[in-house]
Amino acid sequence: MSKIQPIRAYRKMIVMWLTVMMLVVAPFSTYGVTSSVQAAGAPGTNEPFVITEATIADMQTAMKEGRLTSVQLVQQYLDRIAKYDHQGIKLNSILTLNPKALEIAAQLDKERATTGVRGPLHGIPIIVKDNFDTADMPTTAGCVCLQNSIPDQDADQIAMLKAAGAIILAKSNLHEFAFGITTSSSLGGQTLNPYALDHYPGGSSGGTGAAIAANFAAAGLGTDTGGSIRIPSAFNSLVGIRPTVGLSSRDGIIPLALTQDVGGPIARTVEDAAILLQTTAGYDPDDMATAYSVGHIPDNYTDYLQVDGLKGARIGIATELFNNTTATEKSVTQVVYTAVDDIQRLGATAVPIQIPNLPQIMKYPSLSGYEFKFQINDYLNSLGEDAPYHNLNDILASNQFDPKQAESMKKRDAVTTLDTPEYKDIVLNRTKVTRESLLKVMADYDLDAIVYPTTTQPAATIGEEQISGDNNRLSPFSGFPAITVPAGFVNNKLPVGIEFLGRPFDESTLIKLAYSYEQGTHHRQAPTLTP
Repeated sequence: MSKIQPIRAYRKMIVMWLTVMMLVVAPFSTYGVTSSVQAAGAPGTNEPFVITEATIADMQTAMKEGRLTSVQLVQQYLDRIAKYDHQGIKLNSILTLNPKALEIAAQLDKERATTGVRGPLHGIPIIVKDNFDTADMPTTAGCVCLQNSIPDQDADQIAMLKAAGAIILAKSNLHEFAFGITTSSSLGGQTLNPYALDHYPGGSSGGTGAAIAANFAAAGLGTDTGGSIRIPSAFNSLVGIRPTVGLSSRDGIIPLALTQDVGGPIARTVEDAAILLQTTAGYDPDDMATAYSVGHIPDNYTDYLQVDGLKGARIGIATELFNNTTATEKSVTQVVYTAVDDIQRLGATAVPIQIPNLPQIMKYPSLSGYEFKFQINDYLNSLGEDAPYHNLNDILASNQFDPKQAESMKKRDAVTTLDTPEYKDIVLNRTKVTRESLLKVMADYDLDAIVYPTTTQPAATIGEEQISGDNNRLSPFSGFPAITVPAGFVNNKLPVGIEFLGRPFDESTLIKLAYSYEQGTHHRQAPTLTP
């Protein structure tokens, strides 16, 4: 099978193909809802390797010791996807499976045995949001209009993952064209939250968030224009990193607003997120913004995984971003204030701060309403003769998209030029005032980072309005990095995240602080609905 199709179209074909593979790649047993490849546990035993909540380091150790192969690992994840995504509780997080995943895994197992490993991601399955270009499977942005669109080359971050030995196991659902935060699309439908199936998973990277929370792969990639990595990470008890604009290439990512767009890791642990960030960061001549990263990337972000990383740190507590208007906001605020207590318990000094010009900053809009038309048209043109449509207007005329997004798409298509005082004010003055305000308060109080709730409210019930608040604007408006880490739960079931924001290209400090907090609290819990 040389061409990848959407999962619904070829589910029977993939099962038949997997069955054939199971006859030729040992050690296989009969295909079923439990792992059909029985990965060994301790040496000399037949105990299966438990993939739920396993870290990348756990997997590498097991493969090094001969207790696990990449083929077995891929098969176990495929079994979990079959059991929980389109059957059983039907999370609906996956758009496309890679039918060559087992073949690639077998090749990487052979390479491991003959020439050794390429690095920590060798043979590790990764799920990526379906707005990253993949030359061997469709890249759809969740839209029916692009369901057969296969780009000529991988996005830069995808190419880097593959070069590191990672296996792109699947493409995940997203809010169509990344417009919203509930993760619904014409191609994939509504993705569910694995912690509460009647709740949203966040968005727009909600497919990746739900899939990684449910242990469908080791880790994943999302994109973030206004909060689309951090919101689903918070709603799914995950770690999400929105890197500095320019740290990692955006080339080959379907754009929403390039002034704000980034791609970054979504993982179950800070360590796994750091491994993905290390692999995907760096200069790309096809994305001029990455030239700013030269000289600002450490040898290895994992060097900053320090259990005592909060000891002696000074953390600014942005109290204005702790909302207390509604009961749900109060419950989130209480969880995050408890997190602040933990930060102090772990050795940091908590400094209450007020961010200068915050009301002015928050009045500015996102640029997705301005830039999308021109940048999606450029993206479609980059597909060449294979482009299914030439511009946004053609897509609107086709009616091959989520009708709930028609108004937003028409409004964006009506923008005729970016040469306006309004747009220039946002690009120049919004960026300037946000950066200077954040840098000033951090300098005035000698801060290592600023902390606040990732979202002011938890995941909403499907059918109701999803509100996340404005906290997620600080990172994209400034271009500065932010990391969200699990902080606990409200109502005993809905995850809450705490966000650390830092100086440009200072992801290493954020990783150090977040890892120390994670190791000192261990708030991450796997969803009970996907045991």
